[in-house]
Parts: sequence; C-alpha cells; structure tokens
Amino acid sequence: MRVAVTGTPGTGKTSATGLLETDLDVVHLNDLIEREGLFTEVDEARDSKVADLEAVRDWLEGDEDVLVESHLAHLLDVDRVVVLRCAPEELARRLTERGEPEAKAEENAESEALDVILSETVSIHGEDSVYEIDTTDRDPDEVATEVEVAIAGDRDPSAGDVDFTEYL
Repeated sequence: MRVAVTGTPGTGKTSATGLLETDLDVVHLNDLIEREGLFTEVDEARDSKVADLEAVRDWLEGDEDVLVESHLAHLLDVDRVVVLRCAPEELARRLTERGEPEAKAEENAESEALDVILSETVSIHGEDSVYEIDTTDRDPDEVATEVEVAIAGDRDPSAGDVDFTEYL
C-alpha cells in the first residue's frame, strides 16, 4: 500500500507520522528532497526548494509499502491520501511559533481556508481515496491514531467535511 499524508505546513504531518505504528516505510519527503538533492531550483522569495517531482517519483519507484509525508505528498501516485487540516488562526500561530515569517504564516493560513491542498488532492485522487482529519484541537497522538484508522480502511473516506472559509 502507498499512502500520502499531506496538508498545509503546520497541520501536524511530521508530528503525527513520527508516532505511527505501521509496517509501512515512512518517508519524510522534505528531508528526502534536501538529502538527495531532488529539487530543480531555490525559490529565494519563499526561502524554499522547488521539488523535482519526477526525480522523487523515480526515487520512490518500486517501494510499494510506503507512507510519504509532505505538503507535496498528494502529488504522488498513492492508494490513499490523508489530508491533515487545521483552523487558519491556529495554523498561523503554530507557524510563527516555529519561526516562520508572518507573511508566510498568513499565506499558509489563507491556503488552508481556501482548501488548496484538499482541492488538489480530490482532483488528482478522487473523493473515494481521501481521508480528511481536523488537527486543530488534537494532540499528535490522537492525530496519529486517526491516521492509522484511515490507513487500515476502518473509516469511510471523507473530503469536504472540514470548512474554514469563515476565516476569509
């Protein structure tokens, strides 16, 4: 099984996947991109690397029992996608607390309110493969448990259950 855990930066992907009890190999995609040089350029304005998704796909080729964690993971060929969500105000707080510039935190909060990653995910994978989890008032252990339930198929797919448009 190939699983993606995705979501806007700050939704809790790394924290939750670090606590998973799974037989899947967990790949933290951002670390892989940095370590293996799987990027095409550096976006100076955003202080980030532009991932070479073809190179990432090639690197992951043949790995059939994998969970990929990243805000880009939904762009890969996977069987299930877990989209972590967080209320935009809380998301902005989390990001600024970890040192992100105010403008970047606000940009991510707006993206979360607009369902950017969820919309991309549903467009690519269809509603039947998407599991949405609101992490706003949950600790990482609770989120990890919900991710495990989604991986096991012990809950119905859900997309569009979380709505943060009032933030806008």
